[in-house]
Amino acid sequence: MLKRWITRLTAIALTSLVAGAVHADPYPSGPIKIIVPFAAGASNDAMGRLIARELTKRWGGPENVVENITGAGGNVGATAAAKAAPDGQTLIVGSIGTHAVNQHLYAKMPYDTMKDFVPITLVAEVGLLLVVHPSLPIKSVQDLIAYAKAHPGELNFASGGIGASQHLAGELFMHMTGTKMTHVPYRGSAGSIADLLSGRVQVMFADMPLVLSQVHAGKLRAIGFAGDKRSTAMPDVPTLDESGVKGYRASAWYGLFAPAKTPDAITHKLNETVVSILKAPDVVEYLHKLGAEPRPMSIAEFTAFQKSESDRWGSLIKSLGLKVN
Repeated sequence: MLKRWITRLTAIALTSLVAGAVHADPYPSGPIKIIVPFAAGASNDAMGRLIARELTKRWGGPENVVENITGAGGNVGATAAAKAAPDGQTLIVGSIGTHAVNQHLYAKMPYDTMKDFVPITLVAEVGLLLVVHPSLPIKSVQDLIAYAKAHPGELNFASGGIGASQHLAGELFMHMTGTKMTHVPYRGSAGSIADLLSGRVQVMFADMPLVLSQVHAGKLRAIGFAGDKRSTAMPDVPTLDESGVKGYRASAWYGLFAPAKTPDAITHKLNETVVSILKAPDVVEYLHKLGAEPRPMSIAEFTAFQKSESDRWGSLIKSLGLKVN
């Protein structure tokens, strides 16, 4: 009798487990929304659309969507992502600004950079190309340094906003060269290009995808690359380190994040899939054509990378006394 009851209870337990597995909601349960906290047309917008498109290809189902939520240096979009349900259905393509720098710049933050998100993977680093308007008598980094020292504060350098990678690259350049230029922030780096082409602003550490065609057309002049080695997209342009600004390195980076408390099963599935996407030859080729370098990482690696970037740029911001109220 006892043996029969044990057998029956075991069968009931197994049936319940199977039923639970059958009725558990699959992931994803519908289209994934990927928030881009800057305007359409910027580099992180391209990254968001790439990931949305490739996840749809691999997982099927309805087409995933990208939503651009702009404002406050990316803080508005990042706040929306932080407050989303932790079910993996809302993700964000964060940047060096939203997920490393803003916490050091803004006097009051609407979200906790480290605690309100789960890092999934770094997606790509985008090379920053130092470009000048061709009307300037500047053909090299040393020319720019000499001109800026002879005309302190007269040159305007553009960025995608206070705390954006282009802004920090400019601040680091001035700090290391003893020059002074006037920062002109825009609402997203794409918005600065029109003024750069017109000569309203004359200098920019620009995301390479946004200016490659204009450089090739002679509408902008590339004088330096901010990476630690020359870009495969523009191998004839020397790095700033080669050009005499020793130790200079800056880049724009974009990574995928989920809201905090998203289940491990979902974050690991996302990491595994997005890493495989970023290693696919056609995706690598697409990113290289944009002037971007795919940088797939494990969750642990990306977490460590985010902290190191926060510490690195936070030290610079503190030393320069930069602050946004």
